[in-house]
Amino acid sequence: MGKTNGFLEYERVEDPVRGPEERTKDFKEFHGSLSAAERKKQAARCMDCGVPFCQAGCMIAGMASGCPLHNLVPEVNDLVFRGRMEEAYHRLSITHSFPEFTSRVCPALCEAACTCGLHDAPVCTKENEKDVIEYAYANGLVCEEAPAVRTGKKVAVVGSGPSGLAAAQLLNRRGHEVTVYERRDRVGGLLRYGIPNMKLDKSVIDRRVELMEKAGIRFVVNADVGKDISAADLKKEYDAVILACGASQPRDINAPGRDAEGIRFAVDFLGEVTKTLLDSDFAKVPTELAKDKDVVVIGGGDTGNDCVGTCIRLGAKSVTQLEMMPRPAEERLPSNPWPEWPRVLKTDYGQEEAIWRDGADPRIYCTTVSEFIKDKKGKLKELVLVTLKPQKDEKTGRMNMVPVEGSERKIPAQLVLIAAGFLGSEKYVTDAFGVETDARTNVKTNAGGYASSEKKVYAAGDMHRGQSLVVWAIAEGRGAAKAVDEALMGYTNL
Repeated sequence: MGKTNGFLEYERVEDPVRGPEERTKDFKEFHGSLSAAERKKQAARCMDCGVPFCQAGCMIAGMASGCPLHNLVPEVNDLVFRGRMEEAYHRLSITHSFPEFTSRVCPALCEAACTCGLHDAPVCTKENEKDVIEYAYANGLVCEEAPAVRTGKKVAVVGSGPSGLAAAQLLNRRGHEVTVYERRDRVGGLLRYGIPNMKLDKSVIDRRVELMEKAGIRFVVNADVGKDISAADLKKEYDAVILACGASQPRDINAPGRDAEGIRFAVDFLGEVTKTLLDSDFAKVPTELAKDKDVVVIGGGDTGNDCVGTCIRLGAKSVTQLEMMPRPAEERLPSNPWPEWPRVLKTDYGQEEAIWRDGADPRIYCTTVSEFIKDKKGKLKELVLVTLKPQKDEKTGRMNMVPVEGSERKIPAQLVLIAAGFLGSEKYVTDAFGVETDARTNVKTNAGGYASSEKKVYAAGDMHRGQSLVVWAIAEGRGAAKAVDEALMGYTNL
């Protein structure tokens, strides 16, 4: 490393952000950038640690530790420290398809496993990568060149989320003719309609897709494969088909009164907000969806947090977020040592905004809904909440969250957003292709691979591994591209 003692000389400094009072007035990204001089200092904090867990991407105690893409983090940070940003971009692009996405939405598995983070604050690797890719775009370094020679092989990618885009990118570079099918009206999958604009500006997706189109990748939108387009026709027309449709079955909450008007899945709600903004070029904000309503978000994850931030921007009267599990510790417990993923309390931007506006954390832990109460017109008006407690199952040894008798209480609610995760692939797609699925409805593949039970059909991303992170989806897409290339050509250089 160029600055051997940088981690001793410099404190961690994160990118500046617009304050809640200003940023909640719009749907624009609110993270700024450090100066070039300060960015070099942050990169200088990367240690010559010998064993960089940041790039390991391995599973420890059932959780990922380090980057699944195996980005060579110390090398990139060293180049940033030296001011060699073009080289840093080329180093990063060898292993990474879309740093502009992960540097905005990834929870930074690399930083959680940073050796510097064992006794001090970890290196700002995620923000360093954002500066690298934005420098590359600003200086015309990012390109998707059409291959000089085509192989004559055709591949269909079903789904244009991060996994599908990553697979399409590599297969096109290899020389295969690639067509991406997307059932929505715009490319991007959950990047487009599952992540709010203030977290990932949609122009960031558009600029990458435009480059991919110029390089020869064909995108077909409003194309619902398995319904509008026959799976049999795709298998007949293409030499290989990659299913990258995501884990798009939202987990429901089955409680009395579930049929009340005003209960929605979070992903549908977030998608409607984004579509309204995009269709109107941000001239129309759909405040009617939440304005002056008591909103309850069921689910404490990233999607739940996105719902909190979105509802505050839409003028919700109040926002409450329910989390079934106990409140995490503020620091690592002895049972959760480094470099495991830290199971600690995280207060994200949506919760920060709720605290700023309402003066209290919107999250209520160890709580769920036991009943939805509707008025005479069938509209939601109240919820019955119940407190949960951990209880060990004597047969399985697992800890389950069970209701506490007598803990029921009512709160007002005219809008409920269910952000309780996803169950797996949509049945009509897997049925259409005739692929085998596992107990979680994920597509079964060969051990350690991406080939399904059906000839020429592959699976990648959440549809393959279950609900996960954008960085894992990209890694899956790249892996599937390699498997398809090897099957088509007899070898692969991807």
